[in-house]
Amino acid sequence: MWGDSIISTLMLRQFAVVVVVVTIGASSACRRKADDAKPVATPSATLSRTEAPAGSPIEITYRFVIAPDAPKFADDYVVFVHFLDDAHELMWTDDHLPATPTREWKAGTTVEYTRPLLMPKYPYVGSATVEVGLYAAASGERLPLVGDDAGMRSYRVAAIKITSDQEPVPVSFGEGWYDAESGEGGSQEWRWSKREGTIAFKNPKRDVTLFLQVDQAIQALPEPQRVEVRTGGTVVDMFTLQPGIRELRRIPLSAGQLGPSDIGELTIAVDRTFAPARIPALRSSDSRELGVRVFRAYILPK
Repeated sequence: MWGDSIISTLMLRQFAVVVVVVTIGASSACRRKADDAKPVATPSATLSRTEAPAGSPIEITYRFVIAPDAPKFADDYVVFVHFLDDAHELMWTDDHLPATPTREWKAGTTVEYTRPLLMPKYPYVGSATVEVGLYAAASGERLPLVGDDAGMRSYRVAAIKITSDQEPVPVSFGEGWYDAESGEGGSQEWRWSKREGTIAFKNPKRDVTLFLQVDQAIQALPEPQRVEVRTGGTVVDMFTLQPGIRELRRIPLSAGQLGPSDIGELTIAVDRTFAPARIPALRSSDSRELGVRVFRAYILPK
């Protein structure tokens, strides 16, 4: 399929090169500067739960206290977030740009923001450590911070106990979806929608929150897509999806919006689709009309 054979292969090749460059650059930078570089900030993180099932949502509040003598940030640095098991093996990441770009950070101030995370369905039960840091996207160089340094300028900031996967309201994909695809060695799975796709679930008949993890993989369209989430004829969420950005939507739904039926249904609709076969740069024979790529749809009763 197009998702694996064309784009994923190219992306994985590029990613492999970038990983080598970033790792070597970060390693040499840390060895060279670890002893004498001045820390620019003190990071911390607070998790909404200290224990959670694999695959469930949590919220993380990040806090960076910028040093009084920190120089002006010359780049928009990325916050890397690593979840590691009790053997210090990396399980998953949540790298992101902070809510306030680092170019706007000022010495002696504090930057704080909260970010939702839908943890992957990772086959692990036990204690996990959360490490964070800052790196430049172009060079991979990591900044020195103040904290519990785990090495390579990665700082331990929190811990969480991962329990077995217990999805409270299983979701099934109904009409309007293509077969599931996978990548990254099978650790990621997704479905492409058509113009409209329906998901169904046993109606808990109380207020819930829908966590929808979705992206548009490539610059396939001349403009960003407009995505609507509907129940019946009511639009419960509408957003613009930029290409290349994986987004996690947190959508509150009331019992009244879900209705009295024993089966709840939600429709995910886009304003435009595309066919890879009609985009010469992709060199693809995939003639499917694709909407958006959905990784997870998770319903959490309140």
